[in-house]
Amino acid sequence: MRWCCASLLWFAVVGVQAEGLPRTLAWTAYNLGTTGYNQAVAIGMVLRQHYNVSLRVVPGKNDVSRLLPLVRGRVHLSANGIATYFAQEGVFQFAGPTWGPLPVRLVFTSNGDANQALAVAADTGITTYAELKGHRVPYVRGAPSLNVSTEAMLACGGLGWEDVERVDFPGYNAMWTGIVNGHVDAAYATTVSGPTRKLEASPRGIFWPSVPHDDPDCWQRMMRLAPYFSKHMATRGAQISVEAPHEGVTYPYPLLIGLDHTDSSLVYAMARVIHLHYDEFKDADPGAIGWALDRQLKQWVVPWHKGTVKYFRELGVWSEADEAHNQRLLKRQSVLQAAWDEHTGDEHVDADEFRSAWQMRRVAALEAAEFDPVWR
Repeated sequence: MRWCCASLLWFAVVGVQAEGLPRTLAWTAYNLGTTGYNQAVAIGMVLRQHYNVSLRVVPGKNDVSRLLPLVRGRVHLSANGIATYFAQEGVFQFAGPTWGPLPVRLVFTSNGDANQALAVAADTGITTYAELKGHRVPYVRGAPSLNVSTEAMLACGGLGWEDVERVDFPGYNAMWTGIVNGHVDAAYATTVSGPTRKLEASPRGIFWPSVPHDDPDCWQRMMRLAPYFSKHMATRGAQISVEAPHEGVTYPYPLLIGLDHTDSSLVYAMARVIHLHYDEFKDADPGAIGWALDRQLKQWVVPWHKGTVKYFRELGVWSEADEAHNQRLLKRQSVLQAAWDEHTGDEHVDADEFRSAWQMRRVAALEAAEFDPVWR
């Protein structure tokens, strides 16, 4: 993808005002009612009250529909999920001729008290992921963030897609409507997401199988597919509490992201707003507590934007180790971009051959630069 064109489109968005913020700020986010959407709206209320900035939250039913407006300059930022990582890597939905690796950057993230997990309908009697064998498991078209994570949960139980009955859905909400209505037996979400409450309140009920932290085989199988996960005990969610925690895994969600060319003054201002006004929106949604400054993962799998790094430096919370890790991630992105530029200069028979050849080139380029390709 040609970033010069994306940059030109970026400047068509409303110009910035005082504080580095535009009068109308636009984000993409997950669908209405999800925790990602709700948290974006809560931050929007702070922007309106203190800065007279209107936040327009554009819901997207899948990863592509959330990232495409950002790439085309139609929104300033995206409150996205783990598809941010897939987009950086140029894999799955982002491996085709119209995509390729994206130079994504973190602005701020939410690291709450919830887990990312594959829920099951309680009426199935399933208590472990291994017991999903032969059952109906959803696959959301155009949403690798849901599908790869679902696959990782199945892998914990020693299963793959070939061991279950795959049922396709057009979007996240459709998947959750499907489990409530009895069309599937499981569905993936953060444990505090709004749709999980609908399943909890339905005749089917909800249950979250655990990802045992002391099971090395489960953990190894999961990490081969989803290296972005980390062990976590959730204390918030449907049928989850401090008294009844869930042993599982998590990753930051939502991830407020931009691109490498996203205006640094806007990013700096947005990071500052989230930090300074955290106490005003942290209780607006069960997951909003995760936006606290001390919960930011400085050394994760996606690099931070230089606007946020500037703010972190001013606060004294950006170390030399953080900088070294960030530079390593930026180097990874540059290796991917160089490989992509070479790949798009070659002739390819069709889209399938293009994707297959890109995967091989991607692996070779990353390994030559001493990076783990993760997906081979």
